[in-house]
Amino acid sequence: MNEINDVWMEIPRYVNYGWGVQWFSTFMTLIAVIICVVFVFIPSFPSDLLSMFSVYLPVFIFFSFFIYCIKRVLFEPRGAPVRFNRKRQKVYVYEYQRSVWPWKCWPVVIKVFDWADIQGERMQLAGHADWGHRIYCAVCKPGTYEVVDRFVLAWTVGNLRDAYGLWSHCCHYMEARPMPKNPLLTDKPADWTPFRTVRWPPDVERESTTDRP
Repeated sequence: MNEINDVWMEIPRYVNYGWGVQWFSTFMTLIAVIICVVFVFIPSFPSDLLSMFSVYLPVFIFFSFFIYCIKRVLFEPRGAPVRFNRKRQKVYVYEYQRSVWPWKCWPVVIKVFDWADIQGERMQLAGHADWGHRIYCAVCKPGTYEVVDRFVLAWTVGNLRDAYGLWSHCCHYMEARPMPKNPLLTDKPADWTPFRTVRWPPDVERESTTDRP
């Protein structure tokens, strides 16, 4: 947990890959861009259109991939959180809309749901190092089981017992039932970035952490 009190609780959603590898890919791509650019400035380099195209195209591809890597290692939120406001009975989901296109804006979208409309779903994905157990929150139309949206509650919970425990913890908190307030997992994964990557909009920050309009 990032925070828990009588009004709101925030849990992070970390991913299970290393940011050190992301930084390594960024530097290797930058080296590839530099090598391609150096070829352009070699005096003996042919100046015909085909030769120039054969160099400028790789430069563009490698530079695009470099921008993609930079945006991931510096600006992608680490542990994009979910906030549960017990007093308002609302759930606030911090979603980062990453795209395969590096030149496109990757916005942050805040989704707000009523707790009464959320159902827990357990899924198991084959071939994952953490046994593939996932707890998803299915957002349904009020009074029905027709799913209109979904968001994952945690990426790296791991075994089945912890997955059920996480969902039970959230239910107990929102229903003001007895529950432990000390987190089971206390090790925070390394950020590998100099920036604070999670920034709630001021109006959402105020609404999600208070019990009055």
